[in-house]
Amino acid sequence: MLSGDVRQPMVQAYPAMSENAVTRPDRYGRSRLSRVSRRREVIALGVLVVAAGLVIAVIGYQRLGTSDVTGSLAGYRVIDDQTASVTISVTRSDPSRPVDCIVRIRSEDGSETGRREVLVPPSEAATVQVTTTLKSSKPPVMADIYGCGTDVPGYLRPA
Repeated sequence: MLSGDVRQPMVQAYPAMSENAVTRPDRYGRSRLSRVSRRREVIALGVLVVAAGLVIAVIGYQRLGTSDVTGSLAGYRVIDDQTASVTISVTRSDPSRPVDCIVRIRSEDGSETGRREVLVPPSEAATVQVTTTLKSSKPPVMADIYGCGTDVPGYLRPA
């Protein structure tokens, strides 16, 4: 530095900010929605959530709701160490339709030791009783009904 050299403060000129520079989406992201637009988005999202909930509820009710057929254990009798006789009561909304029920027997430890599918043929009465005999792999202690349905497999239908 020479003694006669006077330094001037360095001043940098910035270009004037234009409207383009302020709203550049690549730098600042998209502009905020107006209050009305945000409210519409929230309402639309709420309607979609409620509609999805209703669809799920209807499907769940159809699959898990009230059944066209119900079965209950009317009684059982142990015949010997390998055999039990089971009587079930079946109630149908449409007695003209055949029904398939699964009955089972259990041993003393609670394990299932015998099972049978039973065809309940069409009848005039809404509630009928059916008795069947089951074989067991261990001495039977109790019997129960696993469930009933209107979807009768082909091998149970009369030929």
